[in-house]
Amino acid sequence: MYNFFFHEVPEHLPFLLQGALVTIELSLISMLLGTLLGFVLAVGRMATSRLVRWPLDALVEVVRDTPLIVQLLLIYFALPEIGIVLNAFWAGIAGLTLNLAAYLSEVFRAAILAVDSGQRQAAVSLGMSRVAVYRRVIVPQAALASLPTLGGYFIALLKDCSLVSFISVNELLRHATIVISDTFDSMNTYIMVAIIYFVMSFASARVIRYIELRLTPQDRRQTVSVPLTMDKEGAR
Repeated sequence: MYNFFFHEVPEHLPFLLQGALVTIELSLISMLLGTLLGFVLAVGRMATSRLVRWPLDALVEVVRDTPLIVQLLLIYFALPEIGIVLNAFWAGIAGLTLNLAAYLSEVFRAAILAVDSGQRQAAVSLGMSRVAVYRRVIVPQAALASLPTLGGYFIALLKDCSLVSFISVNELLRHATIVISDTFDSMNTYIMVAIIYFVMSFASARVIRYIELRLTPQDRRQTVSVPLTMDKEGAR
């Protein structure tokens, strides 16, 4: 234990933190792109045209019903066979984004449908276009309603980023395997990794909670109770 705290931690922690920075970068980029794509999918799946709705429904079902690690492996190893070549980092971004967007499309679809239809009708009666109704009436309310769930998905995404180590992305878990190959000390290394993941997740939860409280009207703050640590299966 003495050797762990006073020798191994100072020696290997900086290297592990480099991997943690990559994990954070992966999470932020994937969250941004996944949120945008998820909203587009949600709107598309609510279209009246079956030619638009059915393919998007099929895409979401396929992504949600297959493991993320399989999707990452297909993107990184199978796409080059048809001429689409992505380096490991962007293959990881693509897989995480697509997977997250499939789940968020359900979140956004539910949030959009939860907006009172009377507000839409009132906006249309005032002469607003469909785009203006979404931008000024529906999206602000849907975004606020889905914010706690988005926070939960971001925390889950931080941990899901560990899977991109299987396609050689040098994030936190892959850095840990490098340390273990040098030291043969798996237990202490994984303890450090677990602590780093906990700190990142805990800090993210507090930041998300702060943003949520800042954006929630004063009279509704006491009613917000959605857990930030909801995982993907629990959010279905």
